[in-house]
Amino acid sequence: MDKPLNKQELVSVVADDVDLPKAKAAEVVDAVFSAIEKALKNGQEVRLVGFGSFVTAHRKATKGRNPRTGEEIDIPASTSVRFKPGKTLKDAVS
Repeated sequence: MDKPLNKQELVSVVADDVDLPKAKAAEVVDAVFSAIEKALKNGQEVRLVGFGSFVTAHRKATKGRNPRTGEEIDIPASTSVRFKPGKTLKDAVS
């Protein structure tokens, strides 16, 4: 298995694909990430047709058990981000 693609490598690929300087490509990548982050903070779903959707998921507070001691613990409410790949992306990787 190859190593994961990091942000700098992603910037390099974008810069090469669209013939931009790396500094400008880095600004574009950062702007895309920032736009997705802002939309999710505002509770919006981000749909990128063919690629996938980013949505926030809310979990309510629950009770759990410490597996070592059996003691009951409170698990606080939380919000997480979920990604659902689109059909084109699924087809591309399968």
